[in-house]
Amino acid sequence: MTYQSGFVNIIGNPNVGKSTLMNELVGEKLSIITSKAQTTRHRILGIVNGENFQIVFSDTPGIVKPVYKLHDSMMRLVRTAFTDADIILYVTDVVETYDKNNHFLEKLKKSRVPVIVAINKTDLSTREALELRAAEWKTLVPKAATVAVSALYRQNLTLLFDLILEKLPEGPVYYPDDSLTDKPERFFVTEIVREKIFRNYRKEIPYSCEVVIDTFREAEDMIRINAIIYVIRESQKGILIGHQGEMLKKTGIQSRTDIEKFLGKKVYLGLQVKVATDWRNNEKLLKRFGY
Repeated sequence: MTYQSGFVNIIGNPNVGKSTLMNELVGEKLSIITSKAQTTRHRILGIVNGENFQIVFSDTPGIVKPVYKLHDSMMRLVRTAFTDADIILYVTDVVETYDKNNHFLEKLKKSRVPVIVAINKTDLSTREALELRAAEWKTLVPKAATVAVSALYRQNLTLLFDLILEKLPEGPVYYPDDSLTDKPERFFVTEIVREKIFRNYRKEIPYSCEVVIDTFREAEDMIRINAIIYVIRESQKGILIGHQGEMLKKTGIQSRTDIEKFLGKKVYLGLQVKVATDWRNNEKLLKRFGY
């Protein structure tokens, strides 16, 4: 029996629904999702195992023009995704202009591995507009297969999944067949807290925060977690905590609820806020934070 296995690297701009698509294809919420750009900072793997296949989906940060050293690290992950892919899944949507990333479009054209362009958010468009958009992409990247999908409403996801299987190369498995991801539980705890920060705070606050696990102690009846939220300025610390600690309490309650669902166990979550001045440009701190 032939066995198919490979990496499907998901690439695209912010706000095209890349992470939602990854989660739906994997069947689990692994990548955090918010309406704000640059939510994804790391490369996250989601592993799908079948009777004769293993698909390793890889969600990369959205493509941005680097402003900080943090962005440089994020874009290195995107560039790596072009080099180690067995299939490139480029996600766009029904309103995005194709000329936003000409440099990456050239990479798609020259790709030696199969390219699939997923045009997301079909629920926001008409059939005629979708046909025009698909024709545009077929002209831009002639060798690519093009699929119109709605990750939010799961439209055409079976078609996309089958197309990926069709193009998946033969090969040995990369991970044990019970694996869901390559990241440890601690990583997803920090991502859940970051997601709540993105949802609860405005302007620069979410982009100025990094979450680090200080302690993670697992007992028979409960997991006790203490996390530190780092911000760039003292004024941001006050905003994050809120009046009489109400905002931080809200973020903590929301995070704990989702962490308990993810870990399947009762959780105590303690949150502390500290200042790490200009951590986005500090190579030592970036390395400590896992970038």
